[in-house]
Amino acid sequence: MKYLMAIDAGTGSVRAVIFDTNGDQIALSQEEWVHLEEEGIPHSMTFDTTKNWEITARCIKNSIKKAGIEAEDILALSATSMREGIVLYDSDGKELWAVANVDARAFDEVKYLKENFEGVEEKFYALSGQTFALGALPRILWLKNNRPEIYEKVASISMIGDWILAKLSGVIATDPSNGGTTGIFSLEKRSWVADMATQVGIKDDIFPKVLEVGTVMGIVTNNASTETGLSTQTKVVMGGGDVQLGSAGLGVTKEGQMAILGGSFWQQVVNIDSNVTPPKDMGIRVNPHVVNGLSQAEGITFFSGLVMRWFRDAFCDMEKIEAKKRGIDTYAVLEEKASKIPVGSYGILPIFSDSMKYGKWYHASPSFINLSIDANICNRASMFRSLQENACIVSAINLNKIEEFTGIKVKEIVFAGGASKGALWSQILADVTGCRVKVPKVTEATALGSAMSAGVGAGVYGSLVEASEELVRWEKVYEPNKLNFDKYNTIQQKWCEVYEAQLDLVDRGLTQSMWKAPGL
Repeated sequence: MKYLMAIDAGTGSVRAVIFDTNGDQIALSQEEWVHLEEEGIPHSMTFDTTKNWEITARCIKNSIKKAGIEAEDILALSATSMREGIVLYDSDGKELWAVANVDARAFDEVKYLKENFEGVEEKFYALSGQTFALGALPRILWLKNNRPEIYEKVASISMIGDWILAKLSGVIATDPSNGGTTGIFSLEKRSWVADMATQVGIKDDIFPKVLEVGTVMGIVTNNASTETGLSTQTKVVMGGGDVQLGSAGLGVTKEGQMAILGGSFWQQVVNIDSNVTPPKDMGIRVNPHVVNGLSQAEGITFFSGLVMRWFRDAFCDMEKIEAKKRGIDTYAVLEEKASKIPVGSYGILPIFSDSMKYGKWYHASPSFINLSIDANICNRASMFRSLQENACIVSAINLNKIEEFTGIKVKEIVFAGGASKGALWSQILADVTGCRVKVPKVTEATALGSAMSAGVGAGVYGSLVEASEELVRWEKVYEPNKLNFDKYNTIQQKWCEVYEAQLDLVDRGLTQSMWKAPGL
C-alpha cells in the first residue's frame, strides 16, 4: 500500500495526516501552537518560524510512527495553511520575518494608504477580491517603516503553507488560492500583480513563481529528511489555502456548490466563475479557488472554534473530568447537556464575531447578553448551546450576503471541520439556515484536500475534481426543522439589532473591540 501526507497549518495548531490512496485516514499527529503579540506592538501576531518548524517536523515524524509504515511508502506530500499569514525571506531563502493570519499591527499603514491613495483599495479589490484588512501590502509597509534593516533584505514572500513546502523541498513558490489572499493578485489571471506594490512604494520584485495546486515542486531534501523522518524519494507538491483545499476535500469543486468549514474560524464559501467581478460595496471577500477557472465568494466568522476552546478551558473543568472518566471528548459531554436546552438557549445572545463587513470590519466587545442568575437556566450547557447557535446565525447572515451578490440560492450545505463532529451543532446549522446539511465521512476535509493535491502530483488522481468525485463519501445528512427555522429567524433579527448596539458602545469608547481591521 502506498500513502499520501497532508500537513495542515491552522491558526491554532498544525497537524500531519497520512491517508492511503483510497482517501482513508491512517494516522494523525497534531500539536497546538500560539502566535504571540510582540512587546510594544499592539494587535501583532508573530509567527515563530524556528519554534513552529520544530513542532511541524515533530508532527510529521510522529504521524509516520503512528501509521506504522515505511517513510518510503509515502508517495507524495502537500501542505495547506491558514491564509493571509505571510513569511518573508532573504536572497538565500532564509526566513526574515513572519506573521500569522489576523496580525493587525499595520493600523497606521492601512490608514495611510486609504488617506493618501484615494480609491486604490477599491481598485485593488476589484482585481483581487481583497481589502487591506488582512492583506500583505500594509504589513510589508509596516516592516519598511518600522524594521527597515529587515525590509532591505527581503527578496521573496510566501504564505505559511508554502513555507512548509519550502522547508521540505528548498523551493519557494505559491499557488493562486493561498497567494491570492495577499491582495496583490488577479482573480481572473491567477497571478501576481506586482504593479500594486509599485503603486504604494513597496518592492515589486519579491514575488515568487505561481504554481497551480498539484504541481510537483521537487523532492524532500536530505536536510528535511533528517529533521522529519521523511524519505528523499517523496515528492513535494504545491498545496493551497485551507478553505479552498478544504472545499476540494468536501467535493465542492464545481460552480454553484457551497460549503462551511467549521474550524478555528468559520468560512462560508460559494463557488463562482473566476471572471465574476467582486461586488462594488466590498461587503464580502472573493478568492481564487484551487480549481482553475473558479473563484469563491466567502464570508468569514471570526474565532468561532477558538471561542469554544476558550469557553471549554475557562469554565468546563467538570466536563473535562467527566469526559476523561468516560473516555470521550469534552465537547461530546457539553453537546449532550446542550441538547437538553431549548432552541434559543433561554434568550442568551453571545456577542463575539460579527457578520462579514469586509469594507469596514470590526467587532464588538466579546460578551454574553441576557444572562440570568437562575442556575437552572443560565449555566454551562445553555451558554455552550448559545455559542453553537451564534456561529450558525452569523454563517446564515453571510450566506444571505453572498446570495445577494451571486444570485446563487443555497439549498444544500456541505459541513466539515472540527465543528461538524458535533451532531447537535450540525442539526442547529440545518435549522438556522433552513438547508440540508451533509457531513462527509472524513470531517478533516482540509487535510484530505491537501492529500488530494499530493495525489495529483504523484499521478494517483488525474485532477482535484476527479479526486474529490472518487474520494468524498458522506457520513450523515441533517434535514432542517421548519419550526426551529422560523424561531431562529426571529432570534437572528434580534441578534443583529443587539450587535449593532454593542458596536455603538465600541464607537463611543466605552468598550473594546474583540478585533478590528487595521486602519479603522
